[in-house]
Amino acid sequence: MNIDTYLTVIDKADPYKRYGKVLRAVGLMIESLGPDVSLGEVCYIHPKQHNSSPILSEVVGFDQEKIILMPYSEIGEIGPGCLVEATGHPLTIKIGQGLIGKVLDSLGDPLDQQRLPKGLANYQTERTPPNPLSRAPIHKPVQVGVKAIDALLTVGKGQRIGIFSGSGVGKSTLLGMIARNSSADINVIALIGERGREVREFLEHDLGEDGLAKSIVVVATSDQPALMRIKGAYTATAISEYFRDQGYHVNLLMDSVTRVAMAQREVGLATGEPPTTKGYTPSVFAILPKLLERTGTSAQGAITAFYTVLVDGDDFNEPIADTVRGILDGHFVLDRKLAEQGQFPAINILKSVSRTMNQIVTTEHRQAAQDIRTMMATYENNAELIQIGAYKHGSDRSIDQAIVHYPKIQAFLRQDTFEYYTLGESIEHMQQLLQGGST
Repeated sequence: MNIDTYLTVIDKADPYKRYGKVLRAVGLMIESLGPDVSLGEVCYIHPKQHNSSPILSEVVGFDQEKIILMPYSEIGEIGPGCLVEATGHPLTIKIGQGLIGKVLDSLGDPLDQQRLPKGLANYQTERTPPNPLSRAPIHKPVQVGVKAIDALLTVGKGQRIGIFSGSGVGKSTLLGMIARNSSADINVIALIGERGREVREFLEHDLGEDGLAKSIVVVATSDQPALMRIKGAYTATAISEYFRDQGYHVNLLMDSVTRVAMAQREVGLATGEPPTTKGYTPSVFAILPKLLERTGTSAQGAITAFYTVLVDGDDFNEPIADTVRGILDGHFVLDRKLAEQGQFPAINILKSVSRTMNQIVTTEHRQAAQDIRTMMATYENNAELIQIGAYKHGSDRSIDQAIVHYPKIQAFLRQDTFEYYTLGESIEHMQQLLQGGST
């Protein structure tokens, strides 16, 4: 037995607990005098009622000698003079194989009130992105199971994609299809700012038993404090990183990154940040790259990430959409007009792009996808002439070809929610379409 090791640990141990006291609570924040803490550290606020549980909170700022705390839960029992206890460490959650198939809250606790399984490891939720030189290049396509994506917007293993749409256009349904049909080993699904009613609907209808069996779901509903909604995104990302470090191929599906930005805006305004673009604070645009860059490839494995972006008023150039689009490796645009016409998934192929597709597909696949895009663009550019009968057949060969193929292309892009196609089948159907065969 090496006694010196134990003596060293004893010497470094701090036998004292440090406390401060609450001075006031204003809006979302709580001010306290002491204890000695650092930014991002977790603290316990002890209500004066002895039978009440301590309230978990986080240090989000300082005001001269005062500490600004943000609670993870409601603060109805907190009053002046309540003790604030420092823990000495940031938020840590339990992660391991035993979490697969479970639904968790932002702190990593099961929503069904069951105990966590044994053998889980402690893992910090806030981590730095991998070193750029340690990231493996993206050179292999990954199966998504949606024809329109696999054939025309092929996703690479470790790519990060944004799914942009207004409300009610089918984001959650598309995420469910990807989770069920993808070739990834594990799904980590973050439902951030969702209505409480929609959580169980997503689990039972969109995801299903088969999807949940290889998934970990992190839920932070819209009624929860802003900090819980932010931590939901960080917790889901940390779980994805843990399994990536184990060598797994992980799918991270986050719905939605816009609500994470809105929660960060609430925190920023409460701590005194000035509002800038459309009311968003500078910290919003600082945390988005840090959060989104954590996914992707590393030396051990890969996280293929799908982030939904809820565009305000169908304005695809609003600040959050514009920022996220510039960070990610591609974007899929869900078009309300297509949804109204009954096309699901309502992906606007011409407005969508996968930035890694050209490096991961064969020459034949790339050429076939480009031919279909060209025909779609030709038809849409001349749609008014064609629909009113002003175009004369034979005037332009490319327009004639587009008119013949357009109904087949529209049929190819449609897919029922529970239809399943492999990557090879999607490519084969696309090639049959160009050759005049049935899809």
